[in-house]
Amino acid sequence: MIMVDRNLSYRAEGGETVRMQIRIHAPATIDGHWVCVYEIDWPDGTRRMEAAGVDSMQALVVALQMIGAELYTSSYHAEGRLVFDAPGSGYGFPVVPSLRPLLVGDDARFF
Repeated sequence: MIMVDRNLSYRAEGGETVRMQIRIHAPATIDGHWVCVYEIDWPDGTRRMEAAGVDSMQALVVALQMIGAELYTSSYHAEGRLVFDAPGSGYGFPVVPSLRPLLVGDDARFF
């Protein structure tokens, strides 16, 4: 079950805007482990991943950090074409400490 979603956009080379949706499913137990599934609709296809934790909260936090890592290490971010609210404002997802130097805008201020 999808719990929350967020829409980002990618400005393609031709100038058109491509919508990128991120969906986070409610954490659930799978074979005795907590798992939080998320999906990112990248311009070149949807990527579905699972984040695991000792409980539902940890699975959700790990999923948020994995999404942040995927966004900030993507070529779309490196090209400066990935946008959430405004160009350069960040995407609203936390990252692990080793990736914090990549954060921009509000993400750099608050995460």
